[in-house]
Amino acid sequence: MKKTFYSFTLIIALIGIAKFFSFSSNELADDQSFMNHFNSKYSIFALPKPTAQMDFCGERVPLENPDIWERFDKELLKNTYWQSNTLLLHKRAHKYFPIIEPILAEYQVPDDFKYLALIESGLENVISPAGATGFWQIMKGTAKEFDMEVNSEIDERYHLEKSTILACKFLSIGKEKFGSWTLAAAAYNMGRTGLQKQMNIQKANNYYDLLLNNETSRYVFRILALKNIIEDPKHYGFHLRDKDLYQHVPTYSVSVDSAVSDWSDFAKKHDINYKILKRYNPWLRKNYLTNSKRKVYKIDIPQKGYYTFQPSKPTESIELSK
Repeated sequence: MKKTFYSFTLIIALIGIAKFFSFSSNELADDQSFMNHFNSKYSIFALPKPTAQMDFCGERVPLENPDIWERFDKELLKNTYWQSNTLLLHKRAHKYFPIIEPILAEYQVPDDFKYLALIESGLENVISPAGATGFWQIMKGTAKEFDMEVNSEIDERYHLEKSTILACKFLSIGKEKFGSWTLAAAAYNMGRTGLQKQMNIQKANNYYDLLLNNETSRYVFRILALKNIIEDPKHYGFHLRDKDLYQHVPTYSVSVDSAVSDWSDFAKKHDINYKILKRYNPWLRKNYLTNSKRKVYKIDIPQKGYYTFQPSKPTESIELSK
């Protein structure tokens, strides 16, 4: 009886092993076929070193220096192969750069600095762990130094035009102090005092000769990488049609020089809802405005025809069971 049982068990095991190897062999063939197909369709390439001279704000980038090339190549690779993020940045740039560009031109700040806002915030109203806020990542102290209004009801760091003007002024001061736009960009990131201290310690007055903290060391190269990709996307494998890009909805301004008890009611009077009002005026931080000083505020309202809303229903009171 025992012999019969063990013989039967051995036969079953051998059949199982045979099936396993047969399956593995077939699966392996399928995998190989898949990989051959995959490799024929998708490849990852190292990026060639640019042959043309590169500049930032008209200032030469010494790519012939091995350290400088490696630092630029790192940011170029990261942004080329983090495709989803770079696509989003390109789409947002199309929406917001037309607002930023004329302000830079008005304040005689090089156009390349629009990419600074792109790397600082991704053109979103984010807040850093240190409290830097808005597209241009402005600290509260800096905002007040430049007479921006920052309180519980109004925070102009979220105001795109006003924060861009502040950035222009800050960068212009940096250019005047350090003599180059590249150093002005570094100072924007790490502060003028911190940069000056490192320049004194290292006895160097060129960004590319300085050993700085990791973030500031990458800063200009991140700007340059996105500038190169967005200005020549197909060269880096990005294909976008005009209809793929985000569009800026035209707006008109409404002046407010008194208190507003409820921004939701204000929004409805202008045929939008509270959400859209705050999207176009993110610097309004509460759902009301006291405005005791009777200051004039310009509220941006999107033109009609771009947004439709569900009609609001009366709120029903719900009686909670005791």
